[in-house]
Amino acid sequence: MRAPQTVPEAGLPGRVTIYEVGPRDGLQNEKTVVPVAVKAEFVRRLVAAGLPVVEATSFVRPAWVPQLADAAELVDEIADLIRDGRVPLPVLVPNERGLERALDKGLRHVAIFGSATETFARRNLNRGLDEQFAMFEPTVARAREAGMDVRAYVSMCFGDPWEGDVPIDQVVDVGKRLFDLGASQLSLGDTIGVGTPGHVTALLRAFADAGLPVGRLAVHFHDTYGQALANAYAALRAGVTTFDASAGGLGGCPYAESATGNLATEDLVWMLHGLGVESGVDLETLVSTSNWMAGRLGRPSPSRVVAALARGSDK
Repeated sequence: MRAPQTVPEAGLPGRVTIYEVGPRDGLQNEKTVVPVAVKAEFVRRLVAAGLPVVEATSFVRPAWVPQLADAAELVDEIADLIRDGRVPLPVLVPNERGLERALDKGLRHVAIFGSATETFARRNLNRGLDEQFAMFEPTVARAREAGMDVRAYVSMCFGDPWEGDVPIDQVVDVGKRLFDLGASQLSLGDTIGVGTPGHVTALLRAFADAGLPVGRLAVHFHDTYGQALANAYAALRAGVTTFDASAGGLGGCPYAESATGNLATEDLVWMLHGLGVESGVDLETLVSTSNWMAGRLGRPSPSRVVAALARGSDK
């Protein structure tokens, strides 16, 4: 299979972590429910491809996200991978009820999902911008007491479909408050894909100016306007070393209709390998996995790299 010619660029990180969100963020917006056996196989294939972190599912109320109503069944299906522990398999927990389910299943990595805007906090969490922290506080505290790692997402960091432009200082304030609660890492989400490289650079610089190190930040880009890969490159140049991505470019947000697919993991890996940045991901195995999943979903993958390399890789 063709590989990119490696031409290293000075000043970039030597290695990055790809935080694979395909099984959770990638599948949560599907119109039809994917069978749990297919989801479990998807996770196993992603782990086999060398993804160092694979977000498995979300313990949310089934009525909110019906596609993930089988979260407990999925965790049981991949219990051997969880016990093995070599690859973290985080789950999203919106509140203490979700955390209780994660604890019962013996999970060690969880994530909470906050908002940088008032309107999305109301729509996604049924809480106001300030009220969300009171909901998160006992969840994070209990998780940390149990020895769990807690990641925090912040959505609508670059724009909101109801409120428009989101002030950078507002995003930084929300991020700081989530760190103060005890989050180990903060993922900055361009939920509707309106960010551009200059905006990414400015936001990351603002976090640095606020004393929040870039090493504890991750980025999560959607490709609505075709900017996801360019934005990832801007973040890479700014020193970010954790990138959220979704195999095959799957994804969307059930609470924001303008949110389209995530940055495709394959597209990100192709760029990283071309720049000489290590990811540990086997691109051929990953392309085969995304092509396999596209077949189960009944449509081609939106990833440009999968489209270019998938022929003959879906065995």
